[in-house]
Amino acid sequence: MHSITDVRAESFAIGDLSDLTTVNIETIRYYERIGMLPAPPRTAGGRRVYDLTHVRILAFIRRSRELGFSLEEIRALIRLGGPDKASCRQVREIATHHLDDIRAKIADLRKMERLLSKTVAQCTGTKAPDCPVLDILDIRRSK
Repeated sequence: MHSITDVRAESFAIGDLSDLTTVNIETIRYYERIGMLPAPPRTAGGRRVYDLTHVRILAFIRRSRELGFSLEEIRALIRLGGPDKASCRQVREIATHHLDDIRAKIADLRKMERLLSKTVAQCTGTKAPDCPVLDILDIRRSK
């Protein structure tokens, strides 16, 4: 198995690209279908042939997904890094929006944590009709 840092070949089969980027082959094909990854040239036998640009873009997509960026945000970042090269301000706007979303999710998770922690603390371990955890989970009883 190769690593991205020691790649020397100029072209790769889809399996090699998958190994290099740790992205599933079907996911690679999906990114091609939706236009996030440029379609590679094909051999006379119809086999896809990827290059270092594909490796770089796919690794960028994978890392961006790990950080929680949506496909549309990643698509915008890729467009900004194209031939005209994005300004840092444009990239910052996308990243700031994503950061705001993350902070809102964290705030929501903290609220849920407090509610669930309080509810679990009230739980005496008795039978289900007296269980505060079931009360907050049961939409009919929590209204």
